[in-house]
Amino acid sequence: MLKIYNTMTHQKETFQPLHQGEVHMYVCGPTVYNYIHIGNARSTVAFDVVRRYLEFRGYKVTYISNFTDVDDKIIKRSNEEGLTASEVADKYIAAYYADTDALGVKRATVNPRVVDNMQEIIDFVSALVEKGYAYALDGDVYYRVRRFEKYGALSDQSLADLREGASERVAIDSQMKKEDSADFALWKAAKPGEPSWESPWGKGRPGWHIECSVMSTKYLGDTFDIHGGGQDLIFPHHENEIAQSEAKTGHKFARYWMHNGFVTMGDDGEKMSKSLGNFVLVHDLIQEVDPAIVRFFLAGAQYRSPLKFSEANLDDAKNNLERLTNAYRSLTYRLEDAATQAEDDQKQFQQIETAKEKFIHAMDDDFNVPNGLTVLYELMGQMNRYTERHTVSQPVLEAYRDLYVTLAGIFGVSFAQEGLLDEDIQRLIDERTAARQAKDFATSDAIRDQLKEQGILLDDTPQGTRWKRLS
Repeated sequence: MLKIYNTMTHQKETFQPLHQGEVHMYVCGPTVYNYIHIGNARSTVAFDVVRRYLEFRGYKVTYISNFTDVDDKIIKRSNEEGLTASEVADKYIAAYYADTDALGVKRATVNPRVVDNMQEIIDFVSALVEKGYAYALDGDVYYRVRRFEKYGALSDQSLADLREGASERVAIDSQMKKEDSADFALWKAAKPGEPSWESPWGKGRPGWHIECSVMSTKYLGDTFDIHGGGQDLIFPHHENEIAQSEAKTGHKFARYWMHNGFVTMGDDGEKMSKSLGNFVLVHDLIQEVDPAIVRFFLAGAQYRSPLKFSEANLDDAKNNLERLTNAYRSLTYRLEDAATQAEDDQKQFQQIETAKEKFIHAMDDDFNVPNGLTVLYELMGQMNRYTERHTVSQPVLEAYRDLYVTLAGIFGVSFAQEGLLDEDIQRLIDERTAARQAKDFATSDAIRDQLKEQGILLDDTPQGTRWKRLS
């Protein structure tokens, strides 16, 4: 039975979706003013693994992840690049798709944008004003935090502590006059040269937090199953989302809150972030490292755990991915000479089913990726031992392959292109095989060297010549 650690309750809870067989899920997406860094990608990949596992367990998942395309950072970048704010957003949304596609992340059911939901945002803020949860002040609109009794529950902070923390921020801006230092902006009055929209409070643009309340409830309803994001979003972003949404709808907002751990840098475990200037852009990294390796590295830790970025850990991911790939190749080679059945087929089928059950047991424990990968590696070992037998059964090989591909796919590992060679390379391998049979070792060695130059490394085994690509 699937259990999820709920940030709101600080414990693992049995997952029970609102609608049988369906999961409605919202994950906060990027502010599109730059290429995503590894920390951003970690969140994207972590929740992609969650989504893929839920689908493996038979759920139909509606997955919503927004683009913040109205923001101070975007305005700043537009001035730096000589583009409009809209052009900046379009540029980095396209880059986001390119980078996450390269990492094998499934596209969201919908990626809503702020600019496409402006009227809904204005209507949402208006409803909060009408209910007394918000107030207008000189073209701005603020949320009355003290009106929402449960404020601080997600981040486990008292309102007194939050006010104390907010007082320093207020002092920085002497023009800011609010009823309470902890109140936050729902709508910001327009400033010269910035994008703005007409509203009941004058021209302006939305605050950051309101957009996710609007877009999540628009696509998933007033109450939905899972809300996810990085740990850094717990406060104030997610805390404010809860206050806004539940004040407006009168219903519980999200039933399960999931937050992924940070990517850390260096031996001191410093969090990676743009503000600290210690970030690595995915856009740059995948020019130097195979995106499949980067993906496997990002997917290899339990989502709540910190993930250390290092060359050594990338190398580990590379080596493990290569092991998984070689096992798949070995299996596909043996399909060519497999028998229609073998004496121990039923025993093998039972072992395969047991591996599947062990995998589910591991991953049902709050998506425990390390334990799930352990089961996958055990399955790989079983496969390797079976494929080395003199006689193998086609139905068993296919059963191994189907489960292996399915489980690996949950972590974003794809073997779709493996085993495919260009016609010319296949011809050379066939010629080399014929040369070896004729004991023409000079020709055999020359072909091996020629293939190596094309990035193909050969491995001669009792079951035939196998290959792998050099990275």
